[in-house]
Amino acid sequence: MSKYLIAGLAIFLVMALLDALWLGWLAKSLYQEGVGHLMSERPNWVAAVAFYVIFVSGLMVFAVMPHAGEAGWIQTAISAAFFGFVAYATYDLSNLATLRGWPVQLSLIDMVWGSFLSATSASAGKLALDHWMARS
Repeated sequence: MSKYLIAGLAIFLVMALLDALWLGWLAKSLYQEGVGHLMSERPNWVAAVAFYVIFVSGLMVFAVMPHAGEAGWIQTAISAAFFGFVAYATYDLSNLATLRGWPVQLSLIDMVWGSFLSATSASAGKLALDHWMARS
């Protein structure tokens, strides 16, 4: 199995687990209060899967692969946090710019979440990659 596929699967698993915890429990009421009137009763799973495939690919290309030959995960975490911040800021600031009543506080929290989620998930991918490469 490709070393990058292993890293991508680790990123996906950590990201899906943390996002499910965040969106389904920890911050559910925050999103309900802020944008509940826009939320669907059920997720659009095709769009959700597309998001995860694209986002995990972005983390691989911009955070994990550039640091593949380096020891440790700190630089990967920094690159991933910035990638997540840019991606989530694009979404949240676009909503602030174009949607009436979009909550500023929710946008700020969401951008921090995107940075944390990306750094944590990509770090897991980097650690999986390092483990795989050490065994080869």
